[in-house]
Amino acid sequence: MTEIDARIDALVPSWLYLPDIAELLDIEVTRVRQMVKEGQLIAVRRGENNALQVPAAFIQDGHVVKGLVGTLTLLKDDGFTDEEMLEWLFTPDPSLPGTPAQALGENRGTEVKRRAQALAV
Repeated sequence: MTEIDARIDALVPSWLYLPDIAELLDIEVTRVRQMVKEGQLIAVRRGENNALQVPAAFIQDGHVVKGLVGTLTLLKDDGFTDEEMLEWLFTPDPSLPGTPAQALGENRGTEVKRRAQALAV
């Protein structure tokens, strides 16, 4: 969990604080911290308070977006840092179309995972 680069920060449309995620998922904030620690979510320090925040796109309808955890695992296995994962997930890809994060939110996770696997080659 590092402070985020301004360029990557600008790619992510909106952010949520850990207590907000806990409320949306109806779990304790300690569980959200554990999810971050286990690599199920990416949290970075940002803002004037340098508080941990997670991209809002990772949470949808009271759940972690389907396919996100598997995609993060693939990217981590490919040697990506948290910042590199965020950059990849939120950089527009005309062939998707949209960003990989948008595609996950639209239940197009199979294609996103396929692309993540191809990065390892």
